[in-house]
Amino acid sequence: MVTHPNASRRSESSRRAILTAALELVNEVGYAKLSIEGIAARAGVGKQTIYRWWPSKGTVLFEAFLMLNEGEDGEPAALPDTGDLEADLKTVLRATVEELNDPSYDEPMRALNTAITEDSVLAAAYAERLDGPMKEVKKQRLRSAQRAGQLAEDLDLDVAVDMVWGPVLNRWLQRAAPLTTDYADSVVTTALSGLRPRDPAS
Repeated sequence: MVTHPNASRRSESSRRAILTAALELVNEVGYAKLSIEGIAARAGVGKQTIYRWWPSKGTVLFEAFLMLNEGEDGEPAALPDTGDLEADLKTVLRATVEELNDPSYDEPMRALNTAITEDSVLAAAYAERLDGPMKEVKKQRLRSAQRAGQLAEDLDLDVAVDMVWGPVLNRWLQRAAPLTTDYADSVVTTALSGLRPRDPAS
């Protein structure tokens, strides 16, 4: 009896090889020089295999980031919830800083940002499938803090997420100053403390 390879398993293996190749190559040559031909050669597949699943190198790279950011169940991993909001946010932002400073992640992430600015359809997919779910995970942690009385009940959680994560991403994107864990800690402390002077009587 002749047995045939499992087609779905072979397809998944090829898919992961392509996505891994895209991440490796963009880190080596940059987004401008990244090509479908190069990805295919690195992954050991034909160009048509890639074009059958993705229309452009930007969409391949985006899919690669989805693979990196999904948890075991295919969803973004939940943020730590120890009951200490400040400590948890500092832990998450420190990890974010380390990730953004990692050369193997830095260039692919910058490439994805470039691809998004050049392709409105890809930008919409990014918002729906990656940024949106990640933001919801962050908001879930803040909702937990609201239930514990650690944050105001009427707090705009979308704005709160931007206040905590936005400064770190902005500093990384602009390269205007070093992105450090001390800076991440300061962002969390400032966001949670507020900008107004404290009442001496309180």
